[in-house]
Amino acid sequence: MGNTALPADTPRLSLIMPCYNEDQAVGYSIPRLLGAFRTARINLQLITVDNGSTDRTRKLLTEFAANNPEVSLCALNVNQGYGNGILQGIPLCSGEWLGFVHADGQVDPEDVVRLFEAAAATDGNVLAKVCRRFRMDGWKRKIVSGGYNVLVRMLWPGLPSADINGSPKLLKRDHALALNLQSKDWFLDPEIMIKAHRLGLRVLELNVFARMRSNGLSHVRVGTCWEFLVNLLKARLTPSFRATDSARSHVEQASR
Repeated sequence: MGNTALPADTPRLSLIMPCYNEDQAVGYSIPRLLGAFRTARINLQLITVDNGSTDRTRKLLTEFAANNPEVSLCALNVNQGYGNGILQGIPLCSGEWLGFVHADGQVDPEDVVRLFEAAAATDGNVLAKVCRRFRMDGWKRKIVSGGYNVLVRMLWPGLPSADINGSPKLLKRDHALALNLQSKDWFLDPEIMIKAHRLGLRVLELNVFARMRSNGLSHVRVGTCWEFLVNLLKARLTPSFRATDSARSHVEQASR
């Protein structure tokens, strides 16, 4: 039998980090993330995506890419949405596992490492994600978030997660490609959850403490709630959100 081991320089995990006007956050979050994976001796590929920023974000990301071999930059001149930043980064991923992480440093990098280690110890037919059990949010945002998660689970009763938008999310690269992701906006998170569930992937959740943003401002606005509601209803009625027979067969064969 031939040797199927991956080359030594192949990343075990490719993480996509979309950044929009995050010059107050990336100087803190990126070094800590790189440091955690280096300490764990896990070969990481970090694809930073400048999502049409108007501040110093692109300059900082360019410097990180020049000084750190794990980091590369995907520069987009126009912001077409949070999800689009991730979609543009997917073709650049070369790791066996693929995922995405926010730039604001809310989830400790050590927890990101723990999540990957837990996922890598499985048979690979999983969607690994964090569940923000402890969140430093105001009571209004907690109510909105709770109502949103209840609504999603009402529309998809079998969806096994209490935190649909919990990130990072990690899965095998070939599984990620099989999902045929399309959402260019904030709906990308539930799209991944819905399609992964229909594909037959198990959800592996790690409970984490979600900190305040390290710096900068949240880019989620009031209109995002209406956007989510409309997209949820569309997704519930759209056949394209169903896993294809060929994709489902791929997962079933991999689990044998």
